[in-house]
Amino acid sequence: MTTTTPPAKPPVIKPPFTLETAKAKVKAAENAWNSRDPERCALAYTEDSDWRNRDEFFKGREAIKAFLKRKWAKELDYQLMKELWAFTDNRIAVRFEYEWHDAAGQWYRSHGNEQWEFNEEGLMKRRDASINDVKIEEKDRRYRPA
Repeated sequence: MTTTTPPAKPPVIKPPFTLETAKAKVKAAENAWNSRDPERCALAYTEDSDWRNRDEFFKGREAIKAFLKRKWAKELDYQLMKELWAFTDNRIAVRFEYEWHDAAGQWYRSHGNEQWEFNEEGLMKRRDASINDVKIEEKDRRYRPA
């Protein structure tokens, strides 16, 4: 008989943020997204989290899971780097780059920024992401799995 283990919950880092806790929140998000596990990633968001990702707008944890499944089915061998840009009491801004290739083998580096807003429990209630893609050669990659 096999049993399924629920995904591990992300570390709970609650606002108000300090430099140390904001950096830890960003690193936790980077690690979760690099797992490419939609179930794990979705645990960091409120049930009714509002998202904008590029030109897509959606709401809720189930929509987030569906989005991430589509994303990682298209963006193969995805590898992400996030960097803290700024923070306030319950908001964090990050810049990021990630690399991936499509089914035809073309590599891309995607550049962007995100604005995050958290509830008092440390779950993200809003994510607003702007992203641009640039074609690259495989030899020019910066981010590789550890």
